Amino acid sequence: MSEQQGSGETITGAQSLVRSLEAAGVTDIFGIPGGAILPAYDPLMDSSIRHILVRHEQGAGHAAQGYAAASGKVGVCMATSGPGATNLVTPLADAHMDSLPMVAITGQVGASLIGTDAFQEADIRGITMPITKHSFLVTDPAEIPTKVAEAFHIASTGRPGPVLVDVTKSALQSATTFQWPTELNLPGYRPVTRPHAKQIREAARLMLESRKPVLYVGGGTIRSGASKELLALAELTGIPVVTTLMARGAFPDSHPQHLGMPGMHGTVAAVAALQKSDLIISLGARFDDRVTGNLDSFAPGAKVIHADIDPAEIGKNRYADVPIVGDVREVLVDLITTLRTEQEAGNTGDYEGWVAFCAGVKKKYPLGYDRPADGGLAPQYVLERLGVISGPDTIYTAGVGQHQMWAAHFVGYERPNTWINSGGLGTMGFSVPAAMGAKVAMPDQTVWSVDGDGCFQMTNQELATCAINNIPIKVAVINNESLGMVRQWQTLFYNSRYSNTDLHSKRIPDFVKLADAYGCVGLACESPDDVDATIQKAMEINDVPVVVDFRVHRDAMVWPMVAAGTSNDDIKYARDLAPQFDEDDL
Repeated sequence: MSEQQGSGETITGAQSLVRSLEAAGVTDIFGIPGGAILPAYDPLMDSSIRHILVRHEQGAGHAAQGYAAASGKVGVCMATSGPGATNLVTPLADAHMDSLPMVAITGQVGASLIGTDAFQEADIRGITMPITKHSFLVTDPAEIPTKVAEAFHIASTGRPGPVLVDVTKSALQSATTFQWPTELNLPGYRPVTRPHAKQIREAARLMLESRKPVLYVGGGTIRSGASKELLALAELTGIPVVTTLMARGAFPDSHPQHLGMPGMHGTVAAVAALQKSDLIISLGARFDDRVTGNLDSFAPGAKVIHADIDPAEIGKNRYADVPIVGDVREVLVDLITTLRTEQEAGNTGDYEGWVAFCAGVKKKYPLGYDRPADGGLAPQYVLERLGVISGPDTIYTAGVGQHQMWAAHFVGYERPNTWINSGGLGTMGFSVPAAMGAKVAMPDQTVWSVDGDGCFQMTNQELATCAINNIPIKVAVINNESLGMVRQWQTLFYNSRYSNTDLHSKRIPDFVKLADAYGCVGLACESPDDVDATIQKAMEINDVPVVVDFRVHRDAMVWPMVAAGTSNDDIKYARDLAPQFDEDDL
């Protein structure tokens, strides 16, 4: 916590709010002014904080998420009361699901007007209570510094998450003095970060006894900054690794122990490893339905070590034989120490046959795709080449749908915080504003927004924000003229009855002209022969945003696939093909 900062001078609550944000270390805010928050925008003009005027409050929220995901710092957004605040609901819910540290500052009608259905009044604290880590309503200007300090502390510690601070206009306009707190009194908030030594010993015992263990790595491993420790544990033990959609980049894709992403659209090797395992070591993962498929048939022979900083996640979906409450990085440090001591005493795990089985499945069922017979552009090829040309230091943000899954699979991720997507909530429109936030946080890194033509049309107005504020993101629109993932389901489960999934987006709008209208550079590509040159051209433009309309084949599908509600044993790696495992190898 900062040293005590205070002054006896009389200032407004609005000035106190801005000083509090400065004291909390804020350098960038994404927002839009309006009546209730307007008093705060006047002192913001004189602040060291950079305010980025977005075109929609949802864009402000997703930008704060992208900022947080790329940098690990708290992302901040600001909006006015009523519709301004309610437009933040989706980003707040998204950040809550994906454990992103974020603080939303909202204006509220004057304290005397609360409950009267005043103009632009909405109970945003009540509305967001289920989708925030905590929320405050501040009516007393003297409380502003303490509540802001508490909000940043809560958002960034324990399991990270979004915190809302709703401040009445009357509090912003009233006179007060500024006093930044030197300590916080949050008696009900005591996140446990250090794991219990007994549970660590028990986990190590199970790991040494097992013959078919898997490291099941979730997004909590990214949030805790534990990638280095994860690599050390994996190499110490030789245990195969799977990384969830939220954990892509936590473990290098190029590493031979990495089996890829598990789940509904996971690799055959990752899904098989979990299903056939006798021990799952879960690190910051939550046994989400997209990973487990039908829970009753998920990994039927496996015991579970479940490490998570949030005790509410442990045992929520799957019984944990060894529950470990603690920060993933600290859990890994203690596990490594314990297992090294065991190794020195001659105790090591025997996983040779298991490792060979997993490697065999990975080799037999690699990720692949069909080239369109008509010579058209395969979306997977676009993303494969994008990953190769742009490289492992690039930050990729994705919307939601087929393009998200292709980007998760066909771009190689070697480092944490380089893959940013909406995992738990699955929010279309996430990618462009998230890329904007990531670029503000990490201006020296290339940032590609990988978007679908459906997602792109939800939030592309933030290209104006990027162009005006010198935020040169790059956007790859994977344009298949469809709400692609929904269309895939209609193909497979609704007899190809394409009800309301055709977007006609190779005609309306013209994405190249749209990009030009927003002050960006617009490019188009529809031939495989032009993909590399088009990406190279986009890479060379670094003074303005670039939008590339990749006009891909519309019938491409995401494989492998486990249909919702079915068992992971029913995975298909192509439309009518299920993998065959040689159980004798086990």
